[in-house]
Amino acid sequence: MANAPYMHSSTADHASIPTHKVLKNTYMLLSMTLLFSAVTAGISMAMGLSQMGALVCSLLSFGMIFVVNKTADSSKGIIATFVFTGLMGAALGPMLNHYLAFNNGPQLVLQALGGTALIFFTLSGYVLTTKKDFSFMGGFLMVGLIVAVIAGIANIFLGIPALSLALSAAIILIMSGLILFDTSRIIHGGETNYIRATVSLYLDVYNIFVHLLALLGATSDD
Repeated sequence: MANAPYMHSSTADHASIPTHKVLKNTYMLLSMTLLFSAVTAGISMAMGLSQMGALVCSLLSFGMIFVVNKTADSSKGIIATFVFTGLMGAALGPMLNHYLAFNNGPQLVLQALGGTALIFFTLSGYVLTTKKDFSFMGGFLMVGLIVAVIAGIANIFLGIPALSLALSAAIILIMSGLILFDTSRIIHGGETNYIRATVSLYLDVYNIFVHLLALLGATSDD
């Protein structure tokens, strides 16, 4: 009986090793893919990629999500992840060139980057520190995301500026919630594949940056 506490602690520590490894590998791969996206975005900007080219990259990246999920349990998944994030970065080229053409364009982009980093590190740090389980948010966030996508498609035809701003704000909130949800799933063992975890967090960060930049650009004096 005297050995019971020691054995329990040892078992718990052993069980936590895979989760820590998934978390470490996820943040490492996430850092590399974000950097790679920045490189492909820079190349896209330098090449003057058209809106049509950006659309093609976006469609190809959408297809790559299925490839990533299919290969996530092998080394091919890492390659697929870099292809996916590279295409996503390239798709940003025209948008970044558009905002950089503003008088305060560089400041807008830097503010969007800084705001995105602040949101990510604050929310991730909160989950890692408190160890709270945010799995209960999954259904609510999925419904919100579906509604936002439908409203976004509708606004393509309606072209209401106020609705675009409201959608951007809503998507930032939804993606912020998903950072809590996705990080929580990793530390509580709900996600054991670091490639899939990386793609989930990457999409959260990517969408926050895009829509935060859209909000800042819309409220700019330029």
